[in-house]
Amino acid sequence: MAGTVLVTGATGNTGAPLVDLLVRRGVQVRATVRSERDLARFAGAGVEAVVADFDDAGSIAAALDGVERTYLVTPSSERAQEQQERFVDLAAEAGVAQIVKLSQLAADEDSPVRFLRYHAAVERRIRERRIGFAFLRPNLFFQGLLAMAGPIREQGRFFAPIGDVPISAVDVRDIAAVAATALTEPGHDAAVHTITGPDAVTHAQIATAISAAVGRTVTFVDVDPESFAASLRGVLPDWQVDGLVEDYAHYARGEAADVTTTVSDVTGYSPRSVTGFATDHAAAFTALEPAAP
Repeated sequence: MAGTVLVTGATGNTGAPLVDLLVRRGVQVRATVRSERDLARFAGAGVEAVVADFDDAGSIAAALDGVERTYLVTPSSERAQEQQERFVDLAAEAGVAQIVKLSQLAADEDSPVRFLRYHAAVERRIRERRIGFAFLRPNLFFQGLLAMAGPIREQGRFFAPIGDVPISAVDVRDIAAVAATALTEPGHDAAVHTITGPDAVTHAQIATAISAAVGRTVTFVDVDPESFAASLRGVLPDWQVDGLVEDYAHYARGEAADVTTTVSDVTGYSPRSVTGFATDHAAAFTALEPAAP
């Protein structure tokens, strides 16, 4: 497919593997990074890396110049909706043919979950601007567990307010694979892809998978939402803590347990399981051995 593809968030969870997949497909990739020091990550990779700030319309307009298709994701922020809507407007003005937007499973402007409301609002803006689109609505990322790697290494435990409710979590590499296909192959115009892993698993089952991967017992501990929030206050900003509590209430209501065949339908291969994720990331969950005397 001819034309430059702009990948925003090119050093992030989904953007980094997406850039790699697009390069392998021979696509002309322009990647946005947030600082000059990040440019070095793409040296010699066959990627045009540019510094762009979602709060600087001029830098975004420059990044979009000459772009045919783009992948849209922004850093987690209170201003994410505003930033993405501005990006959409600039993309429309630049004549971009398609936006593949990273959204979220169950995005809905009437949702009690703030993150689901904002994603749905941005989806609506894209439709209103009459830009070609594919919306990717993944479930909880397995890679989100890497944020809990410290307690897993040090205490052999991790915590969340979800009980034994299963969730069809997904590996970010599978999200990137769906994005790469949507950006480079026909058949994804006005597509809404709900992306899940191959199974709905409980957090206790996730703990079992990590235990097997690291060779020691890792335990999941169910906590109440108030305790969960208190443990995050001071580590994350309040708006993000409150949003995560809303997310987990959504999961605990059983609203994220459905399994789809999207990954296999779009890419032709089965999505990675929790066992595969745990095995591939075992080093992150392994306690560091004390230095030899």
